[in-house]
Amino acid sequence: MLTQGTHSFGPDDGTLSVRTGRTGAAAKAGHDLLIAVTSWQATLELAPDPAPSSLVLTADAASLRVLEGTGGMQSLGDDDRASIVKTIDDDVLHGTGIEFRSSEVRIAGDGDTIEVRGELTLAGNTSPIDFDLHLDRDGRLNGRAVIRQTEWGIKPYSTLFGALKVADEVAVEVSLDASGAAGG
Repeated sequence: MLTQGTHSFGPDDGTLSVRTGRTGAAAKAGHDLLIAVTSWQATLELAPDPAPSSLVLTADAASLRVLEGTGGMQSLGDDDRASIVKTIDDDVLHGTGIEFRSSEVRIAGDGDTIEVRGELTLAGNTSPIDFDLHLDRDGRLNGRAVIRQTEWGIKPYSTLFGALKVADEVAVEVSLDASGAAGG
């Protein structure tokens, strides 16, 4: 069960990552990416009454690091990884920060699931998003949200005259050491 109070998280207690896919006629040439966000912070406030409960997360888009690229015609080198990060910051997110602010946070009846609704700001555009966080037996709080880039005004990156594109849907995943937030 999750305990009431204010719980702070960051890279020291968890991971925040993004998974991308690929599409297009030349999709075989590209890579599905796992990208880590290395500078971020989140504050989860769990109150007895759900109305004042909240979740706020901010992330530095310039802190992205490509952890792996699967598929593709050849493996990613360090220069490729650096180029991908630069392209994301310059051409996709335009050097802007990433922020999520909840409008509703509820602990579900099982006590181990947090239902979250709110607004995510990406590339200067804000849109609503809903997701769940689940507390596992090891005291980890895990969640996943699928984001359609076009809903935030982001044109998915493409190359080779559009024959290779990043899929519109990307998955944002979080895994936190919530042992301090879990009673027991």
